Amino acid sequence: MAGTATLSSTLLLQTSLPFPSQVSKNVFDSPFIFNRDKITVFPNVVCSAKRKLSLVDQILDYIEGGPKLRKWYGAPDLLPKDEPTVEDEDDYPEDEVRDAVLVADGDSEMGQMVILSLIVKRTRVKALVKDKRVALDAFGSYVESIAGDVADKRFLKKSLRGVCTVICPNEGFLSRVGSLQGVQHVILLSQLSVYRGRSGIQSLMKSNAKKLAEQEESILTTSGIPYTIIRVGLLQDTPGGKQGFSFEEGCAARGSLSKEDAAFLCVQSLDCVPKTGFIFEVVNGEQKVSDWKEFLAGLIEKPYQQPQ
Repeated sequence: MAGTATLSSTLLLQTSLPFPSQVSKNVFDSPFIFNRDKITVFPNVVCSAKRKLSLVDQILDYIEGGPKLRKWYGAPDLLPKDEPTVEDEDDYPEDEVRDAVLVADGDSEMGQMVILSLIVKRTRVKALVKDKRVALDAFGSYVESIAGDVADKRFLKKSLRGVCTVICPNEGFLSRVGSLQGVQHVILLSQLSVYRGRSGIQSLMKSNAKKLAEQEESILTTSGIPYTIIRVGLLQDTPGGKQGFSFEEGCAARGSLSKEDAAFLCVQSLDCVPKTGFIFEVVNGEQKVSDWKEFLAGLIEKPYQQPQ
């Protein structure tokens, strides 16, 4: 896979499940439609029914909570559609194991891409969404979907139970919440470098976005929680895993990055938690990475100079 590491112990991200650009742009759209004619059948993907499964068949089976992948991932059956999920706030001990990743803005395009990458990584996923029932229909039992107002301290505390890491695929979450007590790592996908690089009328149009991005980064850097800020270039709707990367300081202001590669990098950052804070810039380029954990650990040790 060009520029991205393989998940050798589980599934290849690009070969086991298609990137979101190969499926519907929004998995919450109804009905869930794919263009089956444009998907390649891989010879190493075989089902128990003695026929080859296309990537579309796999993703449909996964999205619809089909029995094959439920058995494969060891996930429980889907809850009956007429039976609401109820959580008792008193059922969560303070010393509970924190092994979940919470994805903020989980029904956004970037949020969905991050969620799909996390599921392939076999990570316990919680997601903040607008419509819990729609999210359940889309992701099944692979994602614990939560709907509510994160500005409500009681709701936020409930959402963070069992969470070790929060991934923010878009700006806006951190400025709406209060304490993230108990969280051990926050990953923020930031477009601040892109906003700062705008000039003229584009600068005026993006001024609010720039202020929000600056506020988000400031909140995170003063939170006392270990954080990773991934400053990306202009995000584009191009296939992921097709290009290499560039991590040069200042590259985000002038380069671009596939949205799918951005989601992939968020998930790879889970395995490399900094002691305090870690900021790096990235765009698509020529550099190939074979071991992401080792590579990111090396970046952490390298001092980062804030662009002026």
